[in-house]
Amino acid sequence: MTTATQNPDRLVIAGKEYGSRLLVGTGKYKDMDETARAIEASGAEIVTVAVRRTNLGQNADEPNILDVLPPERYTYLPNTAGCFDVDTAVRTCRLARELLDGHKLVKLEVLGDQQTLFPDVIATLKAAEILVADGFDVMVYTNDDPIVARELEAIGCCAVMPLAAPIGSGLGIRNPLNIRTIVENAKVPVLVDAGVGTASDAAEAMELGCDGVLMNTAIAAAKDPVLMATAMRKGIEAGREAYLAGRMPAKRFASASSPIEGLFF
Repeated sequence: MTTATQNPDRLVIAGKEYGSRLLVGTGKYKDMDETARAIEASGAEIVTVAVRRTNLGQNADEPNILDVLPPERYTYLPNTAGCFDVDTAVRTCRLARELLDGHKLVKLEVLGDQQTLFPDVIATLKAAEILVADGFDVMVYTNDDPIVARELEAIGCCAVMPLAAPIGSGLGIRNPLNIRTIVENAKVPVLVDAGVGTASDAAEAMELGCDGVLMNTAIAAAKDPVLMATAMRKGIEAGREAYLAGRMPAKRFASASSPIEGLFF
């Protein structure tokens, strides 16, 4: 991680530059060792932690994730997972700022219900306004609605993170056209968040023009999380290169691979 430069293909969030476009979560692994090995294999530089579920120093009697994933190596992205109202989400971000010595970068999610874990859009907009006004750099989880994404950007969020599918579902991108529309109209980074299941889903997100992908369950719930982390890293890289290369137009009928002019008979 460095400060922003003129390299046009580096991920820049809140003025800082990253070499990896894969962001990973730290939950659901069997132990801290597996967490560290999977994240190392992913190549991620930004790791997200659920402040209400992860020990960041609140409990001296439990393992502290800061000892396993050193802050000097990784950028921490505290998130408000498990928050279902504005006040709880805002309070959680402020707690993270205290625990991480004034850290400003946060991932906001305000959930609507326990079954779908879809975002409560109205509450998300309200919480985003409060946090931005309070000096936070807000990356925000939202649905795949281009209008809502535009409003969150207008509030001042530093990145918009539409879901691909419900959290933890592994269903992949259900609405690629909306994701593409969000990408085409955004002036801040767009990162797919939630619903990725395998490396081809990650590659698809990048081929749509997304700036990155955040995932947790897709890696942690795999039979071999470390190997899946490696696959996800490669999927992100391949999808980004394909997007930059510019794919051929899709056609309904066949087109000869070799020119027909100058045939030898």
